[in-house]
Formats: sequence, C-alpha cells, structure tokens
Amino acid sequence: MKILYLDCGMGAAGDMLMGALVSLLTEEQQALFAEKINNIGIPKVTVKIHNDIKCGVTGKHVEVMINGVSEGDCCEHGESHHEGHHEHHGHHEHHEHHGEHHHAHSSMNDIEEIINGLDISNKVRNDVKEIYKKIALAESMVHGTSVSEIHFHEVGMMDAIADITGCAMLFEMLDVDSVVVSPVNVGYGTVRCAHGVLPVPAPATANLLKNIPSYAGNVQGELCTPTGAAILGYYGNKFSNMPLMTIESVGYGTGKKDFETANIVRAIVGYCEDAQDDIVELKCNMDDITGEEVGYVTELLLNRGARDVFTTAITMKKNRPGVLLTVLCTNEDKMDMAEIIFKHTTTIGIRELSQKRMILNRTEEFVKTDFGDVRIKTSSGYGTRKIKVEYEDASTIAKQNNMSLREVRDIIKNKKQEA
Repeated sequence: MKILYLDCGMGAAGDMLMGALVSLLTEEQQALFAEKINNIGIPKVTVKIHNDIKCGVTGKHVEVMINGVSEGDCCEHGESHHEGHHEHHGHHEHHEHHGEHHHAHSSMNDIEEIINGLDISNKVRNDVKEIYKKIALAESMVHGTSVSEIHFHEVGMMDAIADITGCAMLFEMLDVDSVVVSPVNVGYGTVRCAHGVLPVPAPATANLLKNIPSYAGNVQGELCTPTGAAILGYYGNKFSNMPLMTIESVGYGTGKKDFETANIVRAIVGYCEDAQDDIVELKCNMDDITGEEVGYVTELLLNRGARDVFTTAITMKKNRPGVLLTVLCTNEDKMDMAEIIFKHTTTIGIRELSQKRMILNRTEEFVKTDFGDVRIKTSSGYGTRKIKVEYEDASTIAKQNNMSLREVRDIIKNKKQEA
C-alpha cells in the first residue's frame, strides 16, 4: 500500500503543500509539471519553482505570480508567514498595491467558470471545485451568508486557484492509496486583515479545521491558511502521527519567512505491508432461544462495536434444531461482548478463539455524479483494488430514478474511473 504522509508541524499553506509534493518528483517530472501548470489556462498567473533552504534543510518554494508580480508582494501586511494566503480569501482581502484589482470581485459561479475552462483532467477539475467550495462555505459561515453571496478579490482568487490546482495535479501524479496528515500546528496570536485584527487561527481556517487534530504550538503568527486547511481536509484519509511505513522518498515545501524552527511542510511517500490484524471469535450453541432474541442481541452486539455477528443453523443433542451464534470482535472488546451475550441469550458458555486475519486497507470518499454526491469505498492491498458504492446512497438513487441497484452502481463506478 502506497502512503503519503504530510508533516504539518509548521502548519500548511497551498504554496508550501505544492512545494512539498513537487519535491517528491524527479527533476524531469518537476520540469514537466511546471510547464503544464503554466499552460493550463489560469488567467494572468505564472508559477515558478525555486530551490530554497530553511534551517539547513533544502526544499522547494513555489512562487505564484499574478501579472508578473509575486503573490507574496501583493499584500501590504505580513503577519502570515505563508505569503498572506489567508488575506487572499473573502473578507481577508487587502490589495492596496494592486489598484487595478482592488475593486474586482468574483463569485463562486465566476470561479467555477474559470476552473471549467482549464486544460486539466476531470478528476483534477472536480477536486479543485470541491476544495474551493469548502473555502467558500467556511467564509459564508463566518459572515452568516450563503455561498452564492461570498465574493473573492481577483488577485487572491487566482492565487488560490493556482495553489489548489497545482496540488490537485500533483496528487493525481503521485497516485497514492492513502494520505495521512499529522496534527496541524496553527500558530497563535493575531493576524491583521482588511476588517481588523483577528485571532489565529482565523475564523475561516478554524471552520476548515473541523475534525482535524490541530494545536497552537510555540510560534506566534498564522501558520495554517484557509487554502492549506481545505486541501488537507479534502485529501486526508487519516489524521495521526506518522504510521508504520517503509520510506521511499522525502520532500520539503518551504514558506517565505524564516523562524527558529524550519518553516516547511514535509512530505513522505512510503509503503506499508499488506495489512493484518488480530481478531477474536466468540461462539455459543443454543437450542432454546427465540428468533426475536437472536435479532435483538445481534443488534446490541453490532452497536457495541462487534466487527461482525452471524448465525448458523445447527443440530444439537437429541436432534434438536439450534443456532450457532458467532461474534467477531477485537481482544479489547471481547469481555463487553461476552457480557452482552450472557445477559441477552440463553447460553451458559462461550467459546473463544483468537485468530490472525488478512485485511484490505479501506478509504471512503465522496464522488460528484449527476445524481448528487455519492460515497465510494475503496479497498486495496494484496495486489488488488476494489471499488464499492455505499448501499444507502445507491438504493436512494435507484428508488428515485426507477433503476436497479446494479445500473446505479455501474454508472457511478464508470464515473469514478473516468475521473
């Protein structure tokens, strides 16, 4: 299983993430990426990749230029060490150096029109739209308005489209099975924005960090931007410390400012062995339990965390028909499972068997289809990869459109593969 681990011990911004992902490529691939992103059609934008050093560590710094001017030079203030990315979104705009853009605003419809015109794959296009929608939704929650009412200043909009599109292209090139993100250092203190001084993390960033482990650390300033948080939240399959993996390559993306701690995002690609875990099997035979009681205890066990519960028809002493109840659970849960079984069934004894089991690694994502967002579960490992459409989503679509489950699943799987 191929894993990408993103170490965000100094936060994350779109340009830093792009630099970290670029640095995982070969020099030839880096040159091809730079040529491609500069020719996909982002208006007025040029992207340059530079070598950079932070605290003795060599990495890549990605410079996004709007009309030939570095996006880092477009902001008057410099509280954010990530080139003022945060100020480039929604109410955080402040572009006094670019008078020709100061009054230019764009809505989500305008942004989607630009994204639709880019020369990129369907998958990258969908990813970019979804990430930008996450940012717009976070901003709308801050302002108490709808997404359609949120407007972005032109310079910040183009800058963010470049960062997000570049990262989406690189994720597609790297083609990993799972993305693991470390807890995110957001920094502390305040940041000055167009509407005044705001706490770190800024309100939109805080919204985007929901369900992502994060902390203040010991660096004063804004370390995580809305763009960085949105990208991490979209691609991250798991948020934890570095998993057990055999490292293949390591890359670093740098920010512009210098701190005592290296101002970098570290990206590590590696492989883990095909997964195995320990499972406990609990069994008991019963010839004096009703069907209702079996159904009830099955529900209780599954709700408590059993991995699986099933019954088998058996013949017991004196040729009596009976039920073999089997419960699969973790070793940590087995005593709770046994307590439920004894309390809610007629058995007076439970057999325990500890086993190893081979398992596929599983991830879940939402795929945009003509029917709406649909959950897709992907399982991989042991030389195979399986895609399954979530039953509840597929059954709802089938009922609403007078289709069979198979028809719905085939359409959605084809859509996923095309992307």
